[in-house]
Amino acid sequence: MISVFTPTFNRAHLLPRLYESLKNQTSKDFVWMIIDDGSVDNTKSLVAQWREEADFEIQYHYKKNGGMHTAHNLAYSLIDTELNVCIDSDDQMPSNAVEIIINIWNKEKNNTKLAGIIGLDTDLEGNVLGTPIPKNLKKGNLKDLYKKFGVTGDKKLVLRSDLTKQYPAYPEYEKEKLVPLGILYLMIGNDYDFIYSNEVLCLVDYQEGGSSNTIQKQYFQSPRGFAYAKQVQKKYSHSAKELITYSIHIGISSLITKDFSLMNQGPKKFLNWLFLPLAYLGFVYLKRKTK
Repeated sequence: MISVFTPTFNRAHLLPRLYESLKNQTSKDFVWMIIDDGSVDNTKSLVAQWREEADFEIQYHYKKNGGMHTAHNLAYSLIDTELNVCIDSDDQMPSNAVEIIINIWNKEKNNTKLAGIIGLDTDLEGNVLGTPIPKNLKKGNLKDLYKKFGVTGDKKLVLRSDLTKQYPAYPEYEKEKLVPLGILYLMIGNDYDFIYSNEVLCLVDYQEGGSSNTIQKQYFQSPRGFAYAKQVQKKYSHSAKELITYSIHIGISSLITKDFSLMNQGPKKFLNWLFLPLAYLGFVYLKRKTK
């Protein structure tokens, strides 16, 4: 029923921990799809050994290094199960996570208005990232969860695979390695509701030097990817403050790339030009901070 997909790049030292957590699943109704984003360590041989011994299906797909979002694009194009969930190479699943997902989904799977499930992430000590979901909330919009109900912190999304194929793939820009992944979730979450659950679906272990800890540096490495994300966010925002903030970020990306055609893309283009002076101040600040 579920594809657990894992984008990975030179994480052979971390993958065994995730593998052990999948071996311990109380339900084996899943496929583990590993998208190797150009690793040069022993990931391939390690996975070959696991494919021989595991009592669940493991798929391995190697690709040229292109960044996390390109690995997601490949995964979504290959997945053929009803549901999918991304579990990163430095994370783990609680032993009953697959079973929990199946039990929750089977009660609602015929509801075509639902995109999937939103569950909890915790750290390795079991502390919930951010805040739990209010117990009175059972279903709802992804954006409302954060904006209306004040929930904070990363949450784990389980998605219908037919939907992930219907929305635009993350754009892939030459020499850039990042497009913020939340953009797809925003688009799907604008059109469909989710089942809310306070069940823990993922144990997170953020790594030093991982994407979560180097976001400002990556801004300069992938400015077009960030500009695209802000254009999409502007499309779905009704907040004046957010529209201004996103417009400033688009201006910063234009200054980084020295490509001002970015200013004329997406909705409400006039805001990009109006707040370009503030974008310049932001550009100078970020440049100094990331040196």
